[in-house]
Amino acid sequence: MSKTVRLTMAQALLRFLDAQYVELDGLEHKFVHGVYGIFGHGNLLGVGEALENTQDLSLRYYQAHNEQGAVHAATAFAKQKNRLGILACTSSIGPGALNMVTGAATATVNRIPVLLLPGDIFADRQPDPVLQQMEMPHDYTITANDAFKAVSRYWDRIQRPEQLMTATLNAMRVLTDPADTGAVTLALPQDVQGEAYDYPADFFDKRVWHIDRRPPSEGSLKRAVQLIKGKKHPVIIAGGGVHYSFAGEELKQFAEAFNIPITVTQAGKSIVTWDHSLNMGGVGTTGTLAANLLAKEADLIIALGTRLTDFSTASKTAFKNPNVEILNLNVCAFDGLKMSSTFLQADAKLALVALTEALQEAGYKADYDSQDLANLKAKWSQEVDRLYSMQSPAGIVQTTALGVVNDFLTENDIIVAAAGGLPGDLHRLWRSKGVKTYHMEYGFSCMGYEIAGALGAKMAEPDKDVYALVSDGSFLMLHSELLTAVQEGQKITIVMFDNGGFQCIQSLQKEHGSPSGFGNELRYRSDSGRLDGDYITVDFAGIARSLGAAAYTVTDLADLAGTLEKARQEAGATLIDIKVIPGTHSGGYESYWRVGVAEVSDNAQVTKAHTRHDEVLAKARQW
Repeated sequence: MSKTVRLTMAQALLRFLDAQYVELDGLEHKFVHGVYGIFGHGNLLGVGEALENTQDLSLRYYQAHNEQGAVHAATAFAKQKNRLGILACTSSIGPGALNMVTGAATATVNRIPVLLLPGDIFADRQPDPVLQQMEMPHDYTITANDAFKAVSRYWDRIQRPEQLMTATLNAMRVLTDPADTGAVTLALPQDVQGEAYDYPADFFDKRVWHIDRRPPSEGSLKRAVQLIKGKKHPVIIAGGGVHYSFAGEELKQFAEAFNIPITVTQAGKSIVTWDHSLNMGGVGTTGTLAANLLAKEADLIIALGTRLTDFSTASKTAFKNPNVEILNLNVCAFDGLKMSSTFLQADAKLALVALTEALQEAGYKADYDSQDLANLKAKWSQEVDRLYSMQSPAGIVQTTALGVVNDFLTENDIIVAAAGGLPGDLHRLWRSKGVKTYHMEYGFSCMGYEIAGALGAKMAEPDKDVYALVSDGSFLMLHSELLTAVQEGQKITIVMFDNGGFQCIQSLQKEHGSPSGFGNELRYRSDSGRLDGDYITVDFAGIARSLGAAAYTVTDLADLAGTLEKARQEAGATLIDIKVIPGTHSGGYESYWRVGVAEVSDNAQVTKAHTRHDEVLAKARQW
């Protein structure tokens, strides 16, 4: 009879997690590095007790100050680790658990592994209804944690302590699967967390999960080669999957061998540094002029590790060549078959190596003039220089401030951003000097990710300086984990572009008929009854100082570079509040984004915008 050890379910869960490792290319990585969360009656005496009292447990506990922020930090940690390491997140029941749902969706949309351990109601139902319990008369088995089903790649509720063994193995199966990863939720009833069971001792032995690279099949590779050989003007769109498969060098070699220009999604940016001759930058709605012109004329799109979202494809309007086809290299069939692609299911690194060998044997070369590509790239670089040097007597131009930050940061500094106008500026303009230094959450475009994400990225790469680039709207949405950074002594620098509200959404309004925007700026209510009075002045630096961080306010562009240097010298978390002119972000270049436009309106400009909208849609791909 095998040896057993008597533990509570929560103790067993943490011991199991502490013994999990992943292996890729012969290198082992500890997978679960800690537990991040907030305690309440639903997890304090189960998971909390186990964290406090279990001997020889290497998992560190990080105190969150908002459960959503905890999940964002954990997501950023895993993203920066290229999905080879994670943090688990724990909460109490009810509102604490539901606060994690947005974070769970953010992780799942971006294909990032994160483990969520929300407390749940009593499995034995004896004290029901307990504090914060949902009661659904039509189905008593439903709890608040059922909300996670819609945003989790795997979901389970542990109703008996012995169920933990199958639940955790399934959780690890999904967390370590490159094609099927995302948020994993294990709902933990608070009574079951404390119940003991005689677990097999070998359940807690070190377990290595092998991430095997999937090679392309012979048939799929042959079809891909034939497709490329028949095309003269292919364009690469590199997504986050290129990062996660560590295929940056193979991507460069492939592009250089056949003279194929590279464009990138938000998740794929910084896989190649900005100054590579074939790197044309971001593509799609927030793309560069160079990338979008090439995509417009391309007869083949080679999509590498990307979900082909509406921003990357400009809502399926970016590819205008009537003969254009899509070759999609992806480990995930769900993503690889989008837009009627020819699908090459394989690991990006192995697929690029195989394609390079086969196309070299065939003597293939794209029909681009290298000087034309160089001229296109140089012209865009001149446009970036122009936007980075704009001046105004009214104050600091946002794109100019961004240029100062870009010039100041080094090839070892990481930037983290997520939502608002900054992702557009960054995708178009930011010159990534180092590989894996551009950390953008744009799959869910979740406001509030930035500061928590910067903390997660810093925890993943403690030897690098990490900068959260955030606007005032996102800062107000969620800055709780700034306190965690102070608490943990983690040096992150928040560069805040204070532009008076949600400026990119206001620009969207104006582009579709609104004369001056409505409800998107941080203004007082005026005598008109609308929010169109003076701008509200917020002392964001004061908020940061009240949480224990160092802080600076910049109102003169000439002071920005010096302030960035002062911030670099600070020992701990620091905020720089840059007061920029509202609405001075960059605009689109040969791009489009489909949004719902009113078909009828009392505003004639809105109906005119709807007509333009229909004209563009008539030329878009339908599938």
